[in-house]
Amino acid sequence: MKRVTAREANQRFAQILSNVEAGEQVVVTKRGKPVAVISPYRERLTEERRAAIERMIASMDDPVELGAPFRTFTRDEMHER
Repeated sequence: MKRVTAREANQRFAQILSNVEAGEQVVVTKRGKPVAVISPYRERLTEERRAAIERMIASMDDPVELGAPFRTFTRDEMHER
């Protein structure tokens, strides 16, 4: 992540904006301390991502089927040494 001072960001904003548009993130510092991050804009929730979330939520309602016979353990068995 590239770092620039607030003064540099002000003087070279168009160039920095072009770099961000190309995918780079830029940290803006003031008196040596980070104060802001300029990063590419990303859609919060694309249609593809929304559909994936809905499929995941729907799958949570489906029962879990185990392939082999399932044996339960007592608390004592689980903590046996």
